[in-house]
Amino acid sequence: MLNQDKINQQRGKTMNILVTLNSSYVKQLMVMLTSLLDSNPGEQFTVYIAHSAMSKEDFARIDQAIDTSRCKIEGIKLADEGLSKAPITSRYPKEMYYRIFAVNYLPDHLERILYLDPDLVVINPLKELYTIDFQGNFFAAASHVKELLKKLNHVRLNMAEDSTYVNSGVMMMNLSLLRQEQDVHEVYQYIEEYKHRLFLPDQDVLNGVYSDRTLTVDAKIYNLSERYYALYNLNPKYWDARIDLDWVRSNTAIIHYCGRNKPWKDNYIGELDVFYKNYEQKVRAKMKDFETMR
Repeated sequence: MLNQDKINQQRGKTMNILVTLNSSYVKQLMVMLTSLLDSNPGEQFTVYIAHSAMSKEDFARIDQAIDTSRCKIEGIKLADEGLSKAPITSRYPKEMYYRIFAVNYLPDHLERILYLDPDLVVINPLKELYTIDFQGNFFAAASHVKELLKKLNHVRLNMAEDSTYVNSGVMMMNLSLLRQEQDVHEVYQYIEEYKHRLFLPDQDVLNGVYSDRTLTVDAKIYNLSERYYALYNLNPKYWDARIDLDWVRSNTAIIHYCGRNKPWKDNYIGELDVFYKNYEQKVRAKMKDFETMR
């Protein structure tokens, strides 16, 4: 665990970001990275892209879309022989499992890293999240799950008592502690035993194996989805503290377009797509071939 003195020493240093994807999400990654840089002025980033088959052209386009003086891109090509027993579908490709085993391929000197899905935008600074005290945990992430589903997930995935099912699309990772204590075989054994219960495979695995080693953070701030936004405002418990787009602009750091409701599709339902479209327009203005990219 990083103590407060060590956390303070990290202020002003490079923030490390991990993303995992394939070529079909390069456009979204450009938008996400543009938002990351725009919303964190003065910060330096190193972005590690874990992949299995991205091309040189993919990386060239990413470099064209962002300010490389502030953001260094490091591609890490991975083999997937170890994932032969993991559930993989068109919606859940093998790349999504790379976050679980990140400590095995990231540089040894990294003590912490922020994992971000490419289907999100950053609209406010991330320093507070990045320097979080892990309190002895492997991960820090937010939960979108209500009480009933929480109980069902506990039974379905054999989660630890009093733990919370988290969304793995935004996740601080305690690499120092993972390097010391993570058991890869425990993960594979869990996949083999529970593979027929996994609806969101890698996220379910992370929750099933590490529910007692994950610190929860506020979803309204660090992982706000359209669905969570709507359900929060509909909950009578929060009627005196409803949030709107102005509140989001001032307080939320990360908006996550998880699920099938994507702002780059014509059938988007909701209000939060305005933030994605803002950054998409910036990338489109810079990249003449943005529309023709797959």
